[in-house]
Amino acid sequence: MDTLRVPFGDIGLVAPKIKRIPGDFVEPIASKRKPKRLLSPRRVGVGWLLAVAAAFFLAPTVVTAQADEGPAPANSHAKKYGGGWECDWGYQIVDQLCVAVQVPPNSHLDSFGDGWQCNRGYQKVREACAVVEVPTKAFLNSDGGGWECDLGYEQVDQSCVAIEIPTNAYLVVGSYGRGWDCDRGFRAEKMTCSTVQVPANAFLDSNGRDWQCDRGYQRSDQSCVAVMVPVNGYLDASGDSWRCDRGFRQNGSLCVPVEPPLHANLARSGRDWECSRGFRRSDDSCVAIKLPQHGYLASSGRDWTCERGYAKRSGSCVALMVPVNAHLGFSGNDWSCDPGYRRQAETCAQKEG
Repeated sequence: MDTLRVPFGDIGLVAPKIKRIPGDFVEPIASKRKPKRLLSPRRVGVGWLLAVAAAFFLAPTVVTAQADEGPAPANSHAKKYGGGWECDWGYQIVDQLCVAVQVPPNSHLDSFGDGWQCNRGYQKVREACAVVEVPTKAFLNSDGGGWECDLGYEQVDQSCVAIEIPTNAYLVVGSYGRGWDCDRGFRAEKMTCSTVQVPANAFLDSNGRDWQCDRGYQRSDQSCVAVMVPVNGYLDASGDSWRCDRGFRQNGSLCVPVEPPLHANLARSGRDWECSRGFRRSDDSCVAIKLPQHGYLASSGRDWTCERGYAKRSGSCVALMVPVNAHLGFSGNDWSCDPGYRRQAETCAQKEG
């Protein structure tokens, strides 16, 4: 069998030598080259060699199957890729034939060549192209099949009428809305622009349609009143409220000292207290945690847990009785059955099957 060397990484494979024929099918041809030595399956892989062989030797079967589809009609040509045919430019498929596309006046073939679309300034009406009637103060839109009003005009039925812009307003470009917006410092009320009344100790906000109070003041109806910051307090980030200093907590409108009891210290927030390690909170005091035998403080320092091999029972640590075919669990405070066994009360029974 005539062969062809196929590169694969730093090695070469041997496959049947082929040539291309119309329709992108392949068939073996004669060659004067001597066959190359096949590589060992152990080096390339048996599965890959079988896949290459199937791809080349099954190709003639595909040729027969696609050749039976029937002859190509007039005004057609073979597809560039794969088998079969397609109509020439300006023709469309109708009952397996290629029929010329009927292009009406004021239109042209579309980008696919098997249909048509109206020229700019015309719109499709059934199977014809009718001229787009552009009213006064309007222009053709981007696709050329419709129209839009000029800036400063809005569509009313099939005409363009001037937009009435109130005092202290300006035109807004867009297809929706009233077509105008108020200047900064004014707000729209019905069809007019009213002045935004900015009270003392306030300023216009970022959009210019409302106001907000200066830092250190808060809004009260239509005015700004000073924020009353108590002793040992400060304005917060918003600027219209206050918080207490570290070591103080809010009590109504005052900041009162946080008074930690014995064996306590300020909490991280600085506005409350927490018990030291080895103590737990009880009302307004800290009581010592009593550790039972074989118990130790938990990581929080506010509770205790039992050593490995012991379980918590009624305020004490009781030794675990691990049955046969069982072992201590990950926590060390319980036990689990070995593989192949299941828990049954306080024993491990062998699983059936």
